[in-house]
Amino acid sequence: MITPSTMKKILIILSLLSFGCSFPIQILSADATPTPEPTLAPTQTPLSTAEPGTESNPLILALAPSPRPTDSVISAGDVISAYIQSRTGYRIVTVIPASETTLLDSLSKGNAHITSLSPYGYAIAYQRNDVTALLARINNGQTFYGAQIIANREKNFTPYFDELTNENTTDLNSALSQFQEKKACWSDAVSPSGYVIPLGLLKQAGVQIRSEAFLDNQPSVVRAVYADDICDFGATFIDARTSPTLEADYPDVMDKVRVIWRIPNIIPYENIVMSTDLPFEMRRVIQRAFIDLMLTPEGKSAMQTVYGFDETQVIEDSAYAEFIALANASGLDLLSLIE
Repeated sequence: MITPSTMKKILIILSLLSFGCSFPIQILSADATPTPEPTLAPTQTPLSTAEPGTESNPLILALAPSPRPTDSVISAGDVISAYIQSRTGYRIVTVIPASETTLLDSLSKGNAHITSLSPYGYAIAYQRNDVTALLARINNGQTFYGAQIIANREKNFTPYFDELTNENTTDLNSALSQFQEKKACWSDAVSPSGYVIPLGLLKQAGVQIRSEAFLDNQPSVVRAVYADDICDFGATFIDARTSPTLEADYPDVMDKVRVIWRIPNIIPYENIVMSTDLPFEMRRVIQRAFIDLMLTPEGKSAMQTVYGFDETQVIEDSAYAEFIALANASGLDLLSLIE
């Protein structure tokens, strides 16, 4: 005999299948342990004309991508979806994509409405006109962080960053032209501060480097610049030179490794986004619900478990303009940078 509870699950599953979801689905319910099952690739965009957020056309909340979500993530997802549903009155169902690439595809097809994206993921989705930003993750008190281009004092590059006033002292082209045909040290091929954004800045200034070396992490870039035996200059976050291990090994690192140019705080952390397919009036309602969620101990814990968020701040899409411009200027395929 089919109980009312079982019938409810069947209806939700049938509703989701009608959306043609393109990623492994988690149906999160309070009385069962869900098991992800892969679905076939969708053949068409969802055709539902019912009002978004209703029982027949629920909002789809995508949790952090994972091919094998843990029980703790599933439970935390329950907490988030239940709270957002209770605060907004919108019907919410929860899914877990296998990867961020799959998630981006689902946003494009209307198979996800609310989620968190990495900086590169957001840049891609925003430029596709798929999402609008709701909240930014705060890390160490900041929603954005910066980068710097560094060189060994003995290289005789002219520093155009004044560490007393914390300002660059000339125009971009004049400062960076001295790196034409020089060798760069980068941290890794996906790092915003240690590669992508500095590369975009150099290309924006018309600078062509001679060659490059990837050293896996940013302290290693500082070490290489200090040793002056691998590259002519490097790039790191602000300020990688102050790492305790570096200062212990190289007491004069702050003097010997100089900042030539500093990129201001334009590099974001992850954010919470909403699909542009949803009516704009839903933006403030959903945004407010997440803000209130973060004010509860259970909600804050759930957000940390699912998305890694400890604090958030209201954000507008315009705040990401400089980051997106420099990421594009790098000439790299942003989709290939998603981990």
